[in-house]
Amino acid sequence: MTDQPPPIRPVPGQPITADFAFDLQVPQDGRRRLALAWLGLGLFALLASGLFSILLVLSRTPQLQTLFPVADFFRVALVVHVDLSVLVWFLAFGGGLWTLSGTHRYPGMAWLAFALSAAGTLVMCIAPFVQIATPVMANYVPVLDGPVFLAGLVLFGAGITMLCLRSMLAVQPVGRRITGSGALRFGLSAALVANAVAVLAFVWSWLAVPRELDPRIYYELVFWGGGHVLQFAYTLLMLVNWIWLASAVGARLPLSPRVVLMLLVIVLVSVFLTPITYLAYDVTSVEHHNLQTLLMRFGGGLVIPPIALAVVWSLWPIRSLEADKKPLRASLVASLVLFSAGGVIGFLISGSNVRIPAHYHGCIVGVTLAMMGVVYLLLPRFGYATPASKAAAWQPTIYGVGQLMHIVGLVWSGGYGVQRKVAGTDQVLRSTQETLGMGLMGLGGLIAIVGGVMFIVIVLRALRQTRGS
Repeated sequence: MTDQPPPIRPVPGQPITADFAFDLQVPQDGRRRLALAWLGLGLFALLASGLFSILLVLSRTPQLQTLFPVADFFRVALVVHVDLSVLVWFLAFGGGLWTLSGTHRYPGMAWLAFALSAAGTLVMCIAPFVQIATPVMANYVPVLDGPVFLAGLVLFGAGITMLCLRSMLAVQPVGRRITGSGALRFGLSAALVANAVAVLAFVWSWLAVPRELDPRIYYELVFWGGGHVLQFAYTLLMLVNWIWLASAVGARLPLSPRVVLMLLVIVLVSVFLTPITYLAYDVTSVEHHNLQTLLMRFGGGLVIPPIALAVVWSLWPIRSLEADKKPLRASLVASLVLFSAGGVIGFLISGSNVRIPAHYHGCIVGVTLAMMGVVYLLLPRFGYATPASKAAAWQPTIYGVGQLMHIVGLVWSGGYGVQRKVAGTDQVLRSTQETLGMGLMGLGGLIAIVGGVMFIVIVLRALRQTRGS
């Protein structure tokens, strides 16, 4: 005899049981308020990044770019836009989910982590207006090389570090019986571990990289290792969101919770292999960079395709949906399309041109769209109005189509050699094809901004109403 619980399996033709419902509930204790605060910080960062993106897109659009002192302005706007729309938005959203999935231990530590992160975000937002600093377009975490912006970045980093520590102390065990909610909690815990390892990688690189290097090289080396590990955290958050949204619209995934958990373990193994890249090679070496890139391809390449295919397969039979489910499905479908497009573009990259930002724009926007869908899902569970309007149903598609046009324009222009991280007079467009490509990029970017503004407006309207009002 054994004390192991019997395996759980879905029964064909029967409703999805609680064990197979990939769902997370919103607790009604202090975690609810803290999770709302983190999500509010993420939405603030998304709104602020959108304001910077308006000027950013205009600065690269033919016939409009001459209106700006482009070169310096473009780079400053790009730095703040990227850090707010990726670093702050993603990690603040993660903070909200880690709060919901954990216990209510150490509330003082939890609120201090939020306060530090919020203060750091605010300082980064105002830094371009209070101090002239050189923009450094480092991968993963671009910076303005001045004390104000760097102070804000350090404050935010300190808050996220405390968030990781507190969340790991308050983690809720998955349990011996693997259920759908347990698998999602494991995915969120894995993302939390990846984020903690990223913090260690940032510190390790900071201690190892000589400060006398040129700022462009220095910041690139400091942020490369931790930035790579952060991609694992973002990927895990996205996969959890995909599975959660699919289940929320009534899709029946052909994967058991145990299989989902095993797939997520593969990503976690890649995270734990990260210290080997630091022990085996010097931080400044090419081998160090290549090994981290290989880990990212291994962790993501083995896990993302099967989960994406399972989600698509489960969505296929669903034809009609209630109004409150349509924004969730639209967000999920748009996320799958954009992330897949970004992945395909990655295979087309050769040289340093705008195909590179097309690749990571697709992937990043794929993550963002999944997060938008989960925000729609969570609003009524927090007690606010359910986004069920036609605008909410169309918003993910508008945002996704705009972003798809944006990256297609970049791929088109990149094929003719248009360089990345330049604008205005530095962005030399020699042919009609280059101009048309960048024009499509600009038009798509403006459409995406409309979709982004729609998201903020829809969420703010929901927050002004209680559920059922």
